Amino acid sequence: MSDTRNDASDIAWLKGLAEEGSKAPIRGGSILFAAGMIYGSGSLAHWAVAMGIIPADETAYSIIWGSTLATFFVALILLIGRLKRQGGVETAANRAFSIVWSALGWGIFSLFLALVAGDLSRGGQSDMTDWSLVIPSIIMAFYGVGWAVTATMVRSRSLWWLAVAAFAAAPALAVLSGTTWQYLAYAAGLFGLMALPGFLIMRAAKA
Repeated sequence: MSDTRNDASDIAWLKGLAEEGSKAPIRGGSILFAAGMIYGSGSLAHWAVAMGIIPADETAYSIIWGSTLATFFVALILLIGRLKRQGGVETAANRAFSIVWSALGWGIFSLFLALVAGDLSRGGQSDMTDWSLVIPSIIMAFYGVGWAVTATMVRSRSLWWLAVAAFAAAPALAVLSGTTWQYLAYAAGLFGLMALPGFLIMRAAKA
């Protein structure tokens, strides 16, 4: 049988988290903005190569996404340092926000490591093209989870719409898989569902 005292304290903590989150501005929007802009730009470059706008062979995809990943990690280090220097009150809602999106980021990174490890274990026999067909949908599903949890924490209906849009984008991108338009649509999703809300959250925190 569960301890009613612990249950009551857990409910009180969750209630306080929701009330606090609905009042306190979210910090960390700059990281979401950077992720949306950097990975969205990488997706645009991927689309440009697929369309022949940038004359290159398939090895260009590895260069594009490798440099995109490196650029984001540099930006992440700089932005985290900037947030720490800014100081301010660190609310429970902001700590939860940071944990949720950090966990999603590491989840996506571990997914890539798993794909690479699987490829190496098969002696490089995996088809890299197949990865590119499913990864945008998987990442959008991850983002949907992130926005759903964030919306719950801060009691925001508009953030729930972002979650719904991200979940809807996952199968939509799957429908476009194998076409030259998939990564253009993926770029639009990254700009609209990560960069733009990240910018708005960042602006609201400054205000």
